[in-house]
Amino acid sequence: MSNASTRKIIRDGAIVEDDWTLIAADDVGDLPAGKLIVPLKLWLRSSPALMARGEPIGIWFDGHDDVSVLADNIETIPLIAIRFPKLADGRGYSTAAMLRTRYGFKGELRAIGDVLRDQIFYMQRVGFNAFSVRDDKDIGDALKALTDFSETYQGSTDQPVPLFRRRMTNSPARPA
Repeated sequence: MSNASTRKIIRDGAIVEDDWTLIAADDVGDLPAGKLIVPLKLWLRSSPALMARGEPIGIWFDGHDDVSVLADNIETIPLIAIRFPKLADGRGYSTAAMLRTRYGFKGELRAIGDVLRDQIFYMQRVGFNAFSVRDDKDIGDALKALTDFSETYQGSTDQPVPLFRRRMTNSPARPA
């Protein structure tokens, strides 16, 4: 699992060239130069060697991975990717929300794997700001998903206050 340098992603509401390489390798030998996104297992086993390369290292999680293992290093990680292996696996939503709210992750949070247009608006709500859309899907169409809805009802990481509370705050005082 590695990407070509001409691969496009959605980042912060725009289609841009992906300047990171996604790695599926199990050891640090023969890694390409440049910014890398490595599996959590590889980072846990080889972080000193990876950091010694002197280039940015991002980490990718699967839905079953425990994000708390990064709690002490969260400020030093520029990018965390969460892999969605299939449409029906929603564990990555919870992982993203935890990274943003509980652990205060401020860097790029990228959805990878089986990322489809229908998910992107909701992924953004829980904290994702970058999306690697499946190769067989139109990235321009996927970008439009970020503006599918003008209002949200439930609270989430992007808007913690639910609509009914926002309306109560903004409504004029009622006569007694």
